[in-house]
Amino acid sequence: MTRYDTLLFDLDGTLINSVQLILDSYHHTLRVHGIPARSDDDWLRGVGTPLRAQFAEWDDGSGMLEELVATYREYNLANHDAMVTVYDGIAAMLEAVRDAGYRTALVTSKNRQGALRGLDLTGLTPYLEELVCVDDVVNPKPHPEPVHKALALLGAGPERAVFFGDSVHDMHSGRAAGVATAAVLWGPFGRADLEASKPDHWIETPGEILRLLSS
Repeated sequence: MTRYDTLLFDLDGTLINSVQLILDSYHHTLRVHGIPARSDDDWLRGVGTPLRAQFAEWDDGSGMLEELVATYREYNLANHDAMVTVYDGIAAMLEAVRDAGYRTALVTSKNRQGALRGLDLTGLTPYLEELVCVDDVVNPKPHPEPVHKALALLGAGPERAVFFGDSVHDMHSGRAAGVATAAVLWGPFGRADLEASKPDHWIETPGEILRLLSS
């Protein structure tokens, strides 16, 4: 018997290669609103958390926060299909875990509309039984609520579940929820970025997920 039967996946930087689009969307948004630019590294530190968390410092009660979010989403959706791709090996891995009977869910800080857009574009929608998006929870990652909700939707406990993600926010959310955590290294972050979050597993290629499950 394998140690895991329930697999939870982050979206951006884990299943789909959308990080450059995300960064471009942030830079565009600040430029449109006349706000001094931030570096890629500044934005990357918050990737994996919701838009409103990333723009929180401009939430002054004037409506600016909603304007920033709207500008970001308009640009992001307009450029989405030209820029988003699926990482090599992800579709084959997801097909294999589905065919083997593993339970699967997406756990993302993206809203449902955006998440479905990425999954549909890359052909990954059929491989995920449940979706937990930022509009489905009160407390997004790194809080454990999204992971707890995914487990509840699947009717699964944390003991044999593992959360695959590319950011420290994924690792913290999974650990707080009591599931195993697996840091994937094909996204924007390397071992040095993720070491402090103490993932249970390091995953360098999608094929290593299948080897982990069969070990």
